[in-house]
Amino acid sequence: MSAKFEPGDLIATRQYATITGESVTVPAPVGSTHLQFRRFAGCPICHLHLRSFATRHQELVDAGITEVVFFHSPHSALQGYQALLPFAVVADAERQSYDEFGIDTRISAVAHPRAWRSAFRGYASVMGHRNDPDNAGVGASDGSTHLSLPADFLLVPDGTVVAAHYGRHADDQWTVDQVLDLNRVNAGKEPL
Repeated sequence: MSAKFEPGDLIATRQYATITGESVTVPAPVGSTHLQFRRFAGCPICHLHLRSFATRHQELVDAGITEVVFFHSPHSALQGYQALLPFAVVADAERQSYDEFGIDTRISAVAHPRAWRSAFRGYASVMGHRNDPDNAGVGASDGSTHLSLPADFLLVPDGTVVAAHYGRHADDQWTVDQVLDLNRVNAGKEPL
């Protein structure tokens, strides 16, 4: 596994294929790029978390933020997310990008009480909306590990990491408000 990225580190520009068959450039050539490394396709915590980003997507776009979300699931397990998420989703079943960005798997991902509470809320949300077309493909694990931790990175166009967060448990990730605040604070300044 690679070392963890810190503010001030540089990431070379790269292209990723999304689950819709399009290509996304990371970092985006303008504005900021928020990379989200989520867990597996059926993760109820990820489902709840990403719904908040989908609901507030226009705020992120208006702030000049490009969202790119990775899952360590195969493409086929993520196809239901096409209708749910209005931003780029990348399938990384082999965990190549996870390893490159130094993202861990460990038992603490699911052992923390906050992770259990969020998993229950996310599962209840999925079950309460199981006939909702936005929930297609959500709620069933594809066999990926449940021990993966989330991570978030905010990048600027030259590839500088201006902020990085490695989760300590499955529900330890940036909120929409945190991403917007980090983006405002950055606004052309030095890495955080």
